[in-house]
Formats: sequence, C-alpha cells, structure tokens
Amino acid sequence: MPLSGFKFGKKKLKEEERHLQANNRDFNLEFEYANNSIKTSKYNFFTFLPLNLFEQFQRIANAYFLFLLILQLIPQVSSLSWFTTVVPLVLVLTVSGVKDAIDDFNRHKSDNHVNNRPVQVLINGRLKDDKWMNIQVGDIIKLENNNFVTADLLLLSSSEPHSLTYIETAELDGETNLKVKQALTVTAELGENLQKLTDFNGEVKCEAPNNKLDKFTGTLILRGEKFALDNEKMLLRGCTIRNTEWCFGLVIYAGPDTKLMQNCGKTAFKRTSIDRLMNVLVLVIFAFLALMCFILAIGNGIWEHDKGYYFQVYLPWATGVNSAAYSGFLMFWSYVIILNTVVPISLYVSVEIIRLGNSFYIDWDRKMYYPLNDTPAQARTTTLNEELGQIKYIFSDKTGTLTQNIMAFNKCSINGKSYGDVYDVAGQRTEITEHTEKVDFSYNQLADPKFVFYDHSLVEAVKLDDAATHGFFRLLSLCHTVMPEEKKEGNLVYQAQSPDEGALVTAARNFGFVFRARTPETITVVEMGETKVYELLAILDFNNVRKRMSVIVRSPEGDLTLYCKGADTIVYELLESSCGPLKEETMEHLNEFAGEGLRTLVVAYKNLQEDYFQEWQKRHHEASTALDGREEKLSELYEEIEKDLMLLGATAIEDKLQDGVPQTIETLTKAHIKIWVLTGDKQETAVNIGYSCNLLHDDMKDVFIIEGNTSEEVLDELRTARKKMNPDSFLDSDEIIKFENPSTKSRILPEEQANGVYGLVINGHSLAYALEGNLELELVRTACMCKVVICCRVTPLQKAQVVELVKKYKKAVTLAIGDGANDVSMIKTAHIGVGISGQEGMQAVLSSDFSFAQFRYLQRLLLVHGRWSYIRMCKFLRYFFYKNFAFTLVHFWYGFFSGFSAQTVYDQWFITLYNLVYTSLPVLGMSLFDQDVDDRWSMQFPHLYEPGQQNRYFNKIEFVKCVLHGTYSSLILFFIPYGAMYDTVRSDGKAIADYQSFALMAQTCLLIVVSVQIGLDTAYWTAVNQFFIWGSLSLYFAIIFTMYSDGMYLIFTASFPFIGTARNTLSQPNVWLAIFLSIILCVLPVVGGRFLKAQLIPTVSDKVLRKIRAAKKRPPPPLPKTRLRRTSTRRSGYAFSHQHGFGALIMSGRNMRPKLPFTTTGTFSPNSEKNRHK
Repeated sequence: MPLSGFKFGKKKLKEEERHLQANNRDFNLEFEYANNSIKTSKYNFFTFLPLNLFEQFQRIANAYFLFLLILQLIPQVSSLSWFTTVVPLVLVLTVSGVKDAIDDFNRHKSDNHVNNRPVQVLINGRLKDDKWMNIQVGDIIKLENNNFVTADLLLLSSSEPHSLTYIETAELDGETNLKVKQALTVTAELGENLQKLTDFNGEVKCEAPNNKLDKFTGTLILRGEKFALDNEKMLLRGCTIRNTEWCFGLVIYAGPDTKLMQNCGKTAFKRTSIDRLMNVLVLVIFAFLALMCFILAIGNGIWEHDKGYYFQVYLPWATGVNSAAYSGFLMFWSYVIILNTVVPISLYVSVEIIRLGNSFYIDWDRKMYYPLNDTPAQARTTTLNEELGQIKYIFSDKTGTLTQNIMAFNKCSINGKSYGDVYDVAGQRTEITEHTEKVDFSYNQLADPKFVFYDHSLVEAVKLDDAATHGFFRLLSLCHTVMPEEKKEGNLVYQAQSPDEGALVTAARNFGFVFRARTPETITVVEMGETKVYELLAILDFNNVRKRMSVIVRSPEGDLTLYCKGADTIVYELLESSCGPLKEETMEHLNEFAGEGLRTLVVAYKNLQEDYFQEWQKRHHEASTALDGREEKLSELYEEIEKDLMLLGATAIEDKLQDGVPQTIETLTKAHIKIWVLTGDKQETAVNIGYSCNLLHDDMKDVFIIEGNTSEEVLDELRTARKKMNPDSFLDSDEIIKFENPSTKSRILPEEQANGVYGLVINGHSLAYALEGNLELELVRTACMCKVVICCRVTPLQKAQVVELVKKYKKAVTLAIGDGANDVSMIKTAHIGVGISGQEGMQAVLSSDFSFAQFRYLQRLLLVHGRWSYIRMCKFLRYFFYKNFAFTLVHFWYGFFSGFSAQTVYDQWFITLYNLVYTSLPVLGMSLFDQDVDDRWSMQFPHLYEPGQQNRYFNKIEFVKCVLHGTYSSLILFFIPYGAMYDTVRSDGKAIADYQSFALMAQTCLLIVVSVQIGLDTAYWTAVNQFFIWGSLSLYFAIIFTMYSDGMYLIFTASFPFIGTARNTLSQPNVWLAIFLSIILCVLPVVGGRFLKAQLIPTVSDKVLRKIRAAKKRPPPPLPKTRLRRTSTRRSGYAFSHQHGFGALIMSGRNMRPKLPFTTTGTFSPNSEKNRHK
C-alpha cells in the first residue's frame, strides 16, 4: 500500500497526503476516505439516552439529587419518602431530554435533506442517478446549471469554451459576483464523451483535507505525465454552478473532508453564564449544607452523650445505635435530607418553564415578523434566553446580513450638474418615498423593468442629445467586463464580475445606451435605438493598486478613445489641468454623495492619436509577452496612456442596506455593545458599508488599517495603534504586561479604555498572522479598545477563531449573526448564534439558536426580549434562593430546641407542597410577566441594557445578600412564633404551647412573608400575578383546614395527625398579632433599604426609570427626522469585487461561445461587412 495511506490495524492515523485514482473505487477504498454524507446531529437512536443523561448529570444539582435519592433508600437515615425526590428528578430529566431530542431531530432532518439530494455519477460508462451521501472519493460526477456542487471536485471539462465554468461562492465567502474556474487542457478534451470519461484513469496526489478555501496544491498524473493542480481548477462544495450548461468533476474531498465542512465548527453544548454560576453556587450551598449538618450532628452527639443516654427509657435509641457518636453520624445524613430544600429540584423545573415561556414570547412577537416572505422570529433553542440580555460583543457578517447585496444606481454628476435628487415646485429638495413618481422608461424597449430612478431631468438631458450626458452613458456602456446573455430576443441578462458593475451598465441601458453583445474584438451598443459596433482594442485591467480600469475602443466613425473609471483620489491625479473648475464642482457632488454613504466613482475619457496608439500598442504587446517584470512593465504603460484625461462626471451607487440597519447599529452602540463585522468581501467594500451603516464615521479620532504581510509588520501596526489609543498600556505598571508571563493562570483581560473613539480594519492575510499564539494577545488588546472592528477577506474558520479569541480573553457574552454557510462556524462558536433567513440558503438558520428575517430585529431581540428575560431570571433566582433559605434555616434553629433529633418544624405535607404548590405559581407569574418598563421605553433608553452586560442583577454578591436576607427572615420566622407560643394560654385558659400549634403558626408566618416579598419584587402587575398570589394563599388555608379536620383524621389517622390545630390556633388574636409582627420585621428592612438606595446611590436603571416616569407624565415630542450624513474626508473608492485578470480573459476570447450570443433585430449582425470598421 502507498505510504500516503493511513490504515494501521484498527487505529486511524492522521492523513498527510491524499492519493486517489479516478474511476477506481477499490483502490480508493483502501485508504478509508470519508464518503459524502454529513452529520451535524449530536445523537443517534442508541447513543441518545447515555449521552443525554451524561450531559444532564454534568449539572451538579442533578448529580446531587441522585445522591439524595440513594440516601433516602437507606432506612436508618431516611426522614422523607424516596418518591419526594425521584418524581421531580425524573420530570426534570424527561423535560430536558425531550427538548434536546426535538432539537436533534431537526438537525437529523436537515442532514437527511442534504444527504439525499440527487446527483448524476458516472458508473461503468453510464450516468446513474444517485444520492449525495453515496458519492465516494475518485467518482466522476456531472453537474448542470444552477446545481449545488456536491463535493470538492477537480474540474475535468465543461460546456463552455476552453472548459471554463462560472460559479457563485455566496455560501463560502458571501460574495455573489461570478468567479471563473478552468479545467486543464488535457482533461478539457474529454468533453461530455462518457466513454472517454470512463477510460480516464488519472491519479491525483494532493494535500490532506484542510480548511483553506483559497489554496489547493496537487498533481495529476496521466499517461506518465505530471500536471500541476491549483485552486483555479477546483469546484468547492457550497458553490453553485452558473451560466454553464454542464460540467464534469472528479471528487477529491467528500463529506466532512470538504473545505466547507472543515470550516464548520463542531456543535457545542451551550450553557449560559447564569447556568455556570449556578453550578458554582450549588457547590457553595452544598458546602454550607454540609457545615449546617455537621454542626447539628456534633450537637446531637453531645446531647445524646450528656442527656439522651440517661433518657432512653422515655426516648429509646434507634435499633443498631449503640453510641452517641454513631447517633450523631446518622443524624448528619438525616439532616442532609431535611435541609436539602436549600437547593430544591423544583428550581430546575421552574428555570426550564421560564425559559420556555420567554422563548414563546420571541416566537409570538409580531414586531419581529417579516410579512414579505412570511418569516416569524424563532427561538430555536430554549436554554439561552437570559444571555440575550448580557451581550457585549456582536460579530456580524456583511453580505445579506447588513446589506441586501443589491446595488442601485442612485445619483450621478455629469459635467458639473448633479442628478438623482427630487425637487418640489418651490425648488426645495424633497425626500424620496414610495409615493414619489418614478421615471418612465417605457419608451426604451430594452430597458430593465426593475431599474428605478426618480430624477426626470436626467432623461430630458438624454433626449435633448446633451453631448456630455451621452458621453457619460456611452462610457458606462463600454468601460466594463460584464458578459451579456440574451436567450430570448430583447431579454438581456448581465453577468457581472461585481454587482457594482452590473448596476452601472444597467443604468446606461435604461438611459438609452444598451450594452448588447461582446466578442473578443468588439462591443455592440444600441445607442438611442441605433446599433453601433465599437472595436475593442485594449482593456487596462483593474487591480488593487491602480483602483481603476480603462478600455480603448474605436468607434464606427473611426475615433480612438480611452474611457476610464476609478476611485476619485486616483483619477483626479490623472486629469488634464483644464478640468480645474469642473473638478471643483464634481468634488462638491462627490462629497455630498459620500456624505450619504454612497459608493462613488469618477469617469473620464481621452481622445487618442492613431500614430501614438499604434506605437503604444506595440510596446504593450512586448510588455504583455515579457518573461521578466511583466506586471511592472504593463503598469508603466498604463500610467503613460492614462494621463491628461478629460473629466466627464461621477457615479454614486447605493449598496442597499437592509431596512433599519444604521438605526439598529446606532441603538446597539448606545447600549455599549461593540460590533465587529467579519466579511469575506474586499477591504474597500467593507469600509464603505462601515460608513454607510453608521459603524464608522468621521468623528472617530482614527481608523487603523492593519494590512501587514509578515508577523513583524502586523505586530508593529497593532502596537502603533494601541500606543496611540492608550500610551499608558506600555508602562511597566501595566498589569497586563505582567499577565503576558505564561505562568499566569488567569486568562481574562481587564477592560482597557482608549483616549477617544477609534475603529480598526484588518485584512484576512494580516489576521492570519495576528491569530497566531504570540500575537493573539496583542490583537485582542488593540481590537477591544476600538469601538468598531472590521475584518475583511476572512475565511469561515477565521470568523470562528476571532469569536473564540474574544471569548478566551474577555469576560463578555458574544453573539454572532449571519445568513450563509460561511457564517455557520462563528454562529456555533459564539455564546449566542443568530441566523438570518436570507438569500444564501438556510444553513445559518439551521445552526443558530435564534433566527429572524431582518438585521433590524436584533435590537428588539436584545433590548426587549433579552433584557426582560435576564431581569426575570435574576429576580426569580434571587427570590427562589431567599424563600428556600428562609424556609430551610428554620429547621436549623429548631434543631437546638429539639435535641438535634432531625425532627421537622413543619407538617410533612407542608414540606411537600411548599415548593410544589404554595410558592411555585406566584414566582412563575413574576418570572413570565414582569417588566420594569415596556418595550417602547426599553428601545428608547438603550442604557437600561448596561446592568445585564455587567451581570449586576444576579452574581455572587447578590447571592450572599439573598442568603443573609433568608437567614434574617428565618430567625424572625422561628423566634417570633416561638416567643409568642411559649407558655401561652388561650382566652379560655387552655394551653396552646404545643408542637403542632407552633408548626402551624411558623409555616403560616413563612407563607405570608414570602407572598408579601414577591409582591414587593413584582414591578408589573397583571391579573395573572394577582390570581397566583391570592390564589396560593387561599389554597394554603383551604388545604390546612381540610387536612387538619376531624374527617381526614378519621379516614387517614397516621397521615394527618394535626387534628383540629388550624381552627384552634388561627382563632386566637395573639397568633395573628404575632404573624403581623413577623411580617413587619421581615419586610421593613427590605422596603427601607430599597428606598434609601434609590435616593442616595441610584443605579443607571434608577436614573433612567425616573426619566421615564417624568416622560410618561407628558406626551413625548415627535422625533426630528435626521438624515444620516458624514463629511467628506473619507470617501468610497473603487470597491468592485473584481477578479484580477478578467479583462485579459475577455480579450483572449476564451470565455466567448463560438456561436452568436443573441439574435439581433432587423438585418444587423456584428460581423457583417458594412458594420465592420474599414
């Protein structure tokens, strides 16, 4: 077997090199490569029960209740029946298990949907229909137009000239512009000849599966010859075939080995910070419980030794107990059972119910419903609601999440005049609304019906044959690399390298300059109804340095013209000096366009002399065929000819944002949430969107660009940025410098404040260096000081690594939001994953915890639902721990008065029903309906979100306060009834100082006190809250009068021994006076403390609540309509998502079909003699 295999007995070694042979399954099966089925689910039928129980028993409380159950099965120590623990434990495990099963069932459905997609595979000389999951490495498969790519394939041949294949990579990098892949010449000859394809037995040796989307290295060995393979010959899973009738590919990586799946993180078991805190608190409570039981056990040992030993005639020791020490040991475990209510299992049942209820609120929220595609918001998991109220960092995709990925030609400046705005009769500029009259393009039969423009004066200028306007649109129709498709006459479809280009060519088309067809040598344009064929002499291609592109054409009249479009900063340097006044006017318009967040380009032209051009063309040919320094020589020639240009004007394109994105980002920023944009797009595009959606603005002190090509450069750039933001962070006193010592255990970085508002933009290649071990600390320190971070050209895995980095070094809750398969890994990595059901498929939604249709719903999800969920959960936990400490510690004090005998204070039925019936509904009512302010005020005052980020409402300090409050209440609830009952007689002279009367009085005091306390904690009263509180108290009195009645005693004598206690005790005025005194003493410190705190040291919430109360008394003024503008110091540049070298591809004709791309009207043919330039 070849060394590249990885079979070693039963153990599977790490794959170092992939070796496969086409059409030879037997050979490939030896290596045990993965097949094409994918699995995102966590369980199967057999593993569900053990795995799910293992996960659930990771909750310390669940493990504790299992231990308690075992204790209750031991007769010597059991003081309560075993079923009091087993029933709620099974209930909790069942509820959680069913929920997990439903979640995993949905994942199985999704996997099955993908795995069962049909594909044509070549087997024994015939194409056979099969399922995706049955595809193996080495198979040859056929894909057709608009098919998803099944696996990572080596392109063998296609229907297009030179075996080119057009693909859309939206699910990999978020870009919707087309990319071109080309097969090797040696495999392109195979065509669609099934016999030749079957006989193809090439061997491929390539790199092992990895997550690098933009790199592939391999070799094809065919008939003894070696051919180099690179990424340009690969079709990756997740891509879509476009404009290609068919293509054949050889499967290189399948299923989990594909680059898409390698970039998808594992499905993690997500738990909230409150869950993790509760695990710690439960451990603390166990220690506290053990301490109490130990004290009581010691007390029992001493009491039995000093008193009980001599008292055995009256109180004999239990069977098997022969010493005071052993009695104390047994009492320890008896008290463990009695005092276990400090952590009742009903806590976890209630938590699940609260989370479920708050999830339903999200599902039912009509304000998060998107009617255009009938998409409601959906809480896909029910365990993370309260964490929505604690988000500190949002990681967002750009394409499809912030933007609609639709480019619209919005405005333009031609010869010093601005077009695109609408004016009223008085000459005042008016806002464009859906009712504004649109320009009617019906006179132009070839116009695109989807194109919308509102300024009628531009159409008038075109119709009046204005030379500058005609020149402007002629340039837009000629200077581009768009490919036209006309399957039906007049039905033109443009396939653009970038959506920007498509928008410009479509605008020219609608204004009467229709780009109709292209050959390697010609461009056909229908100008105002007249067909003209321009000879295409050169395309001066775009690249990131030039930031412009030009074409040189010869018109039918024989005029030679260079047309150029590019970034204003670049093109302005190339203009002729006579353009001075026009430059200034156009610059004003550019500033205005850029201030509205539009993407601007400047367009210019130059008439060329025939002699000069012929001589330049020779030098161009020599440079383009040079072996050394080709790029530099071409660049010099381009610079030479693109001089002394004449300015025509400028274009302004709107990269349409989703509705409400700038306002949402502004609101979230006010809530002190930091937003990072992680996108596969180019830097220019990402920065443009950063400005247009209010992330970046000119009020910022600086926007740092990190684009180093080595570790040293990146480190230097990051340190320079950090030094500017916080010079003190380089002093020896800086605590983090000490932290950088690897021996330090703590990994959480403290918050560092910058001396202003800054932004950071980092490129993908620089990010790769920054994410390395020795630089990641520098990256996270610098980036977290900035208000906004934009990462461009990042791979899906890098998105996840950035999220993981912040999780690792910052004590903050993270949220990732995206809409495509390229966002799945970061959605899975973040504490909360949100999927937008957009145009890039449903992968993001299927992997998410919450989903909705529009980015703007995120502010409602966080500021309303998240905040309410967090506040409700914190109030619930504070109250729950309080009421159970108050309830349980009464037993502890009673132990000192009952010989430490593990006798319960309360009636056993009260103990059973206290958490299950009497106090469960009031706290659930508060936890499901409570709100400090309504949704409108929550959105209007984003500062209210701050306490959640800092976890102020429930933390270790708040827990200690609950314990102290519960301890104080338990002292009152024991000693006031004890004092009131001590040596007391009724009005008729009979004694009532018995155990049963005391027990009834203590439990009645307790229940009324905790009911008053929940009333004080409730901020938002509903009929349900009232019903639950009064209903629980009424139910208590109804039950005790029933259970303590003569009838119940006669029927179940052993079960109901408290005969007559209720009517005898509760009829005494002094008992009610004692109950009233207990309530006053328990509640007064709480009311007083809260009042003084609000007056003397008000929190942010207190201050905002005062403002809201004041605002409620007067109607709010209407909000002024502000246009989101920015000044002109930073403008959009040439942000096209161009693939470098596409111009050369067009000029070579390799991407042209041999047949004419359209049927022309009339007798015109672009190749006819009369239209060919003489």
